[in-house]
Amino acid sequence: MKEYNDNGFEAHGIVCDVTKEDQINQAIDQTVEKYGRLDVLVNNAGLQHVAMIEDFPTEKYEFMLKIMLVAPFIATKRAFPIMKKQKFGRIINMASINGVIGFAGKSAYNSAKHGVIGLTKVAALEAADSGITVNAICPGYVDTPLVRGQFEDLSKTRNIPLENVLEEVLYPLVPQKRLIDVQEIADYVSFLASEKAKGVTGQAVILDGGYTAQ
Repeated sequence: MKEYNDNGFEAHGIVCDVTKEDQINQAIDQTVEKYGRLDVLVNNAGLQHVAMIEDFPTEKYEFMLKIMLVAPFIATKRAFPIMKKQKFGRIINMASINGVIGFAGKSAYNSAKHGVIGLTKVAALEAADSGITVNAICPGYVDTPLVRGQFEDLSKTRNIPLENVLEEVLYPLVPQKRLIDVQEIADYVSFLASEKAKGVTGQAVILDGGYTAQ
């Protein structure tokens, strides 16, 4: 935020525990109180845990769905009346290629991401005549700490050097032979939030370097 403010933009941060409905509602209400409106809502909180179903802790499964599926529902529910009153709004849910195909060991993550795409479609239909669009973005392997944090496990399970994980494990799965840059995701969020995307709603847009085209 300091970087934005130092460069002439206004940025304001609000701490919010997305597992708590009252905190989600308060964060949205505080935004409206400060700026007078709510134009764009991006649901982007997430986490990962990998284990086969029989070894997956039920409490971990429920916790992950609460963060990645229930929280976007609550935020959308709070945002809808505000955006409908304005006759304008953009809601963008961060899904994943895990929302369109299955990955063994990722039952909670896949469930949440499949679910958020369904939520996106329903919300888009319910708000279609209100000047509101609702879309999901489905990234593939993005160059983030969450993805790179899995490299050590892949190195151990595949018995290969850590520095070879990209070339030997991930790149063979991705036709473009690269990780998606976070700026590419940000640019698409900006597009979906703009007036240029006013006809795009209810969509799950995939940015994966060709992974799901195979």
